[in-house]
This record gives sequence, structure tokens and C-alpha cells, in this order.
Amino acid sequence: MNAAIQPEGDARLRDFIDANPRLFVITGAGISTDSGIPDYRDRAGQWKRTPPVTYQAFMHEAATRRRYWARSLVGWRRFGRAEPNATHHALVALERRGQVELLVTQNVDRLHQRAGSERVVDLHGRLDEVRCMACDWRQDRHAFQQALVARNPDFAALDAADAPDGDADLEGHDFGRFDVPPCPACGGIVKPDVVFFGENVPRERVAAAIEACQAADAVLVVGSSLMVFSGYRFVAAAAKAGKPIATVNLGVTRADPLVTLKIDAPCAEALAFLA
Repeated sequence: MNAAIQPEGDARLRDFIDANPRLFVITGAGISTDSGIPDYRDRAGQWKRTPPVTYQAFMHEAATRRRYWARSLVGWRRFGRAEPNATHHALVALERRGQVELLVTQNVDRLHQRAGSERVVDLHGRLDEVRCMACDWRQDRHAFQQALVARNPDFAALDAADAPDGDADLEGHDFGRFDVPPCPACGGIVKPDVVFFGENVPRERVAAAIEACQAADAVLVVGSSLMVFSGYRFVAAAAKAGKPIATVNLGVTRADPLVTLKIDAPCAEALAFLA
């Protein structure tokens, strides 16, 4: 199924939504740019920067953990204060119309929940919480920020441009002296409760998403290029099952050959009719 991109995109999207009362919604980084959180890829689907840290490097290299948490200390000050934008609120309105079977987000900012969405699966976890990889001790990210700052007051005075992962482009500094707090319960490695590259998405999240995708009438993708397989798999399964698929994204998506409707426009503009 091919789809031409036409200027009346929002009207065609309205028709798509009206025709499919149970929607499986997938969202990505493109919906949070209006909240001040940078996205990962350009219009061609290519990385705008060095890819994020991998699970293997974080767990096995102390230097990687020091660099990650130093950058996170600086970036969290703004990321942790980000507010939902018009796109988040539009999807809340869609849920309140009873049309969201499930919203699966690849984002870790929890802005859907803060906007009021309830039927949400955080596919890649949440950045507002940290956990011990040994004993599963957990703590609010704001509290962990206080521990980071207390141990590293010099870094607390630094600033840098925001990066997509809640960290900052903090370069040219000696991370070797950065002091990362261990788990206070067992001394283990503390990691943000997000799925890093090279780490598996928990089975229960995938299972919940698959079940909802199967029950839905159609799939709506908002603000994602779907270049990461963890999100693309659901679109591929829906296409195989013959379900209609609509994408709202600036630029290409991995699913372009599969979609029924492609809207190449800013998310808030395309979904404004829901407000």
C-alpha cells in the first residue's frame, strides 16, 4: 500500500482516525522536541550525533559510567523539568475519545503520563527513576541527582547543550575524577531505568504491546522514524495482518513501504484537530 504526501494531511489523518475506532499508537522522539528535548535523527533517518551509550559499555566500563553520569548530571537539570506539549495533549484527547487501544512510546521522558495519558507502555523504560543492577534498589532520579551533585560540586557548576538522552554534550572535561554513587543497599552499579542499546526490552512490555496491536483496528505512528526494531516490529506485524497504518513524522520512516497514509509534517500541526 503506497501513500502520497499531500498538503491536506491533517484532514486525511482525521478521516483515518475516524475510520478506525481502536488505534494502536506508537510514539518516538519527534513528539518531544517541542518540549525542548532533542531528537536523534535527521529527515533522512540518519543519526544527528554519536549513537547513545550501549548497555555492554555502561555495565563493563567504569570510565563509560563516569562519563554517562557526568553528562547526565548537567542534562537532567532541564530534562527533568520538561513539560508536555500540544502533541502529548492531543493524544490524551484521543484516549479520552476511547480510541486508544494502547499507546506504546519509545520515549523515556514520561511526558505522556504527565499530560494525562493512562493506557501507556514505556517500551524503553523511564529516565525519572534509577535502579541497582544487582539488588533492584530503586530511587527517584531527582533524589539521585542530589547525590551526584553532593559528590561532584565542580561538575554541578558546568553547563552544555542538551542531548536526546537526558544528558548533555559535555566534552573536554576529565571524567576520571567524577565520583559515581554506588547502590546504597548493596554497593552495586546504579543505572537509569531505561533500556540501553544492546539491552533487551522486558518481555512483559513486548507481550502487552503485541496483544494490543492484535486487538487494534489500525496503527498510528507519531514522531518516530521506526529505525529501531523494538518499535518497527509492531508496524511490520500490523502490515502482515493487513491493518491500516498511518505515520506522522518529519522525513523518512523505516515503515514507508508499508503505510496506508504518510503525513510529513510537525506532529502538533498534524494532530491539532484533536484539541
